[in-house]
Amino acid sequence: MDRQTLAAHESLEIHEALNFKTLCLAKSKLMQGIVFDQDLKALMQKDVEQTMQAIAELQAVYQKAPFQAPVPQNRPTPILN
Repeated sequence: MDRQTLAAHESLEIHEALNFKTLCLAKSKLMQGIVFDQDLKALMQKDVEQTMQAIAELQAVYQKAPFQAPVPQNRPTPILN
Protein backbone atom coordinates (compact mmCIF):
# COMPACT_ATOMS: atom_id res chain seq x y z
CA MET A 1 0.00 0.00 0.00
CA ASP A 2 1.32 3.42 -0.93
CA ARG A 3 2.16 5.89 1.77
CA GLN A 4 0.16 9.08 1.40
CA THR A 5 2.28 12.17 0.98
CA LEU A 6 1.47 15.84 0.92
CA ALA A 7 1.73 17.97 -2.18
CA ALA A 8 4.52 20.52 -2.21
CA HIS A 9 2.18 23.46 -1.61
CA GLU A 10 0.52 21.63 1.30
CA SER A 11 3.90 20.94 2.86
CA LEU A 12 4.86 24.60 2.61
CA GLU A 13 1.57 25.74 4.11
CA ILE A 14 1.98 23.38 7.06
CA HIS A 15 5.56 24.59 7.47
CA GLU A 16 4.31 28.18 7.61
CA ALA A 17 1.65 27.23 10.16
CA LEU A 18 4.30 25.49 12.28
CA ASN A 19 6.48 28.59 12.19
CA PHE A 20 3.55 30.79 13.19
CA LYS A 21 2.48 28.52 16.05
CA THR A 22 6.06 28.30 17.30
CA LEU A 23 6.34 32.09 17.39
CA CYS A 24 2.99 32.34 19.19
CA LEU A 25 4.18 29.80 21.76
CA ALA A 26 7.39 31.70 22.40
CA LYS A 27 5.53 34.98 22.77
CA SER A 28 2.98 33.54 25.19
CA LYS A 29 5.68 31.95 27.32
CA LEU A 30 7.72 35.15 27.43
CA MET A 31 4.73 37.37 28.18
CA GLN A 32 3.75 35.21 31.15
CA GLY A 33 6.81 36.52 32.97
CA ILE A 34 5.64 40.13 32.87
CA VAL A 35 1.93 39.59 33.52
CA PHE A 36 0.74 40.12 37.09
CA ASP A 37 -2.98 39.40 36.72
CA GLN A 38 -3.55 35.77 37.70
CA ASP A 39 -6.60 35.33 35.45
CA LEU A 40 -4.65 36.55 32.43
CA LYS A 41 -1.68 34.39 33.40
CA ALA A 42 -3.97 31.32 33.61
CA LEU A 43 -5.43 32.16 30.19
CA MET A 44 -1.95 32.48 28.73
CA GLN A 45 -0.95 29.13 30.26
CA LYS A 46 -3.99 27.52 28.64
CA ASP A 47 -2.92 29.09 25.33
CA VAL A 48 0.58 27.62 25.77
CA GLU A 49 -0.82 24.14 26.38
CA GLN A 50 -3.20 24.32 23.41
CA THR A 51 -0.47 25.67 21.14
CA MET A 52 1.88 22.85 22.13
CA GLN A 53 -0.86 20.35 21.24
CA ALA A 54 -1.45 22.07 17.89
CA ILE A 55 2.29 22.00 17.13
CA ALA A 56 2.43 18.28 17.89
CA GLU A 57 -0.52 17.65 15.56
CA LEU A 58 0.99 19.75 12.78
CA GLN A 59 4.32 17.94 13.15
CA ALA A 60 2.55 14.60 12.75
CA VAL A 61 0.98 15.78 9.48
CA TYR A 62 4.26 17.34 8.33
CA GLN A 63 5.91 13.90 8.51
CA LYS A 64 4.01 13.12 5.29
CA ALA A 65 5.91 15.82 3.40
CA PRO A 66 7.63 14.45 0.29
CA PHE A 67 10.85 16.25 1.21
CA GLN A 68 12.78 17.02 4.37
CA ALA A 69 14.90 20.08 4.93
CA PRO A 70 18.28 18.99 6.30
CA VAL A 71 19.40 20.56 9.55
CA PRO A 72 22.83 22.10 8.98
CA GLN A 73 25.65 20.83 11.19
CA ASN A 74 27.40 24.20 11.18
CA ARG A 75 25.67 27.38 12.15
CA PRO A 76 26.70 30.58 10.40
CA THR A 77 28.82 32.99 12.39
CA PRO A 78 26.71 35.98 13.43
CA ILE A 79 27.78 39.42 12.27
CA LEU A 80 28.12 41.59 15.36
CA ASN A 81 29.33 44.83 13.79
